[in-house]
Amino acid sequence: MELKDPTREYAYQMVGFLFQVNFLQMPGGEDIDVSFQSVSGLDVDVETEPLKEGGENRFEHALPGRRKFGTLQLKRGILTPKQSPLTNWCLEAFQNLKITPLPTVTVMLLDEEHHPLLKWTLSHVWPKSWKIAEFNAERSEVLIETFDLSYNYFKFEKP
Repeated sequence: MELKDPTREYAYQMVGFLFQVNFLQMPGGEDIDVSFQSVSGLDVDVETEPLKEGGENRFEHALPGRRKFGTLQLKRGILTPKQSPLTNWCLEAFQNLKITPLPTVTVMLLDEEHHPLLKWTLSHVWPKSWKIAEFNAERSEVLIETFDLSYNYFKFEKP
């Protein structure tokens, strides 16, 4: 039986259930960390532009263009505006049309000791939509709210 070398770093697949979302410079002068049920939308695509080469009829070239980033979707149990600066920020945007982009939002994947494993720093984040789940008297479930946040780009790093 072969023993593992403690000085060697082994690759393993990470689990995605322990994470943290930080909203930096939220209106009102506070940085907040909000607990969410799920986070999605950390994705990027490179748009392509077709190029047809004269005399070549079998195919066309695909040239890389601009990057297009997804929409960050956050889900959690609903809180009242009194309890949540995030809800107040969205209310300002959707009720008063006062959209105040946040310069930075971070999403971090954490290890079992709550140390950051991976980090995404999102730039110029603003609320795009806010959805409240169905009210249903037949089920006893936590009422979920979903925030869709637009952002310009993210920077991925290993802290």
